[in-house]
Amino acid sequence: MNGSTDTRVAVISIIVEEPSCVPAINDILHDAADAIIGRMGIPYREKNISIISVVVDAQQDVINNISGRLGRLSGATVKTAYSKK
Repeated sequence: MNGSTDTRVAVISIIVEEPSCVPAINDILHDAADAIIGRMGIPYREKNISIISVVVDAQQDVINNISGRLGRLSGATVKTAYSKK
């Protein structure tokens, strides 16, 4: 699936405001492991939040599914930016 012409690269940004949602985030990302190129997490202790960036290469519907599942979690804010290609 990755790297083919019918896939897109996207960055899924997650701001975690409630640590209780972290296990659910990890479960969703584990389920999407085949689509993930890389992941970076930054704890921002001054604001008591964490920021996670996940880069994926997958079909549009797969990216939408991952983003949608993450976006429905209470305690996290999710935004996705897509490549034009």
